Amino acid sequence: MILLNFWNQLKKQWKRKLRSQRRWLGLALILLAAGVFGAGAWVLGLRNLQGLAPERPADHAVFGRVIQQPKQQENEVRELVKGIDGQREAFVKKAYVCGEELQRIGLMSSSDILSYYKDHPALTVSMNPDGAVLFTEEVDDLSPQCKDNAYFGLDTKGNLSLFSGVPAGGGEDNVIRTFFQLNIQYLESSLPRETVKQLYQGIRVRDLDDYNSVLSTLSDYAVEETEKVMQVQPGS
Repeated sequence: MILLNFWNQLKKQWKRKLRSQRRWLGLALILLAAGVFGAGAWVLGLRNLQGLAPERPADHAVFGRVIQQPKQQENEVRELVKGIDGQREAFVKKAYVCGEELQRIGLMSSSDILSYYKDHPALTVSMNPDGAVLFTEEVDDLSPQCKDNAYFGLDTKGNLSLFSGVPAGGGEDNVIRTFFQLNIQYLESSLPRETVKQLYQGIRVRDLDDYNSVLSTLSDYAVEETEKVMQVQPGS
C-alpha cells in the first residue's frame, strides 16, 4: 500500500513536471517562431529600403551619360573665336596615327563654335591659315586609307618613311611621313638579306600592330641608336 502510494505520488509529480516542461517548450517554440518572423521581416524591410534608395551615380556621370573632361580649356576657345565676325567654314578633322580625314560641318558663328565645343569636349578647336575652324579628334589607329595602301620604305636619303602605295624608287612624291635616318650599312650587315630586300621594295602595313612592330624593330638601326652602340664597343 505504501509502495503504491509512492508510485501514485511519483506519477503525479512526473505529470506536473511534464506539463510544466510542455508549457516551457511551447513558450520557447513561440518565442523562436517570433524571432524568425521578426528577422525575416527586418531583412525584407531592409531590401525594400534598398530598392527605394536611389542608386549611386557612376563616377563623372549625369543622367547615365559619362561626362568627358575637355581636352581644351573653354577660355582658350573663347579667346580663339572672339575675333570672328560673321561665319566661318567648320570641319571635323580625324587625325589618325597614319593619315587623316576631313568632314565639313558647315558655316558657324562664334557662338555656334562654342556650342559645338561644349557638346564635343573630346575635340580640340583650332583655325587653319585660311581661317577655317577645325574640330580635331585624335584617333589611335590607322586611317582606312592607310590600312588599304600604306608601306614602310626608304626615301632617297635613307630615311625610314611611310608611303602611300609602293615606294617608287625611293621617291618622295608619295611620302606620308618620315621618321628617322637608318644606318644602312649596319642594317644590311645585321638583318637577313631577304628582310633588307623587303624594306627596299616596301613593307606593307595593314593595322596598328604592324605599324608599331616595324617602327620598333627598325628603330634599333636608326643612325642615333647605332652610333650609341658603336661608342660603347671596345676599340671604337
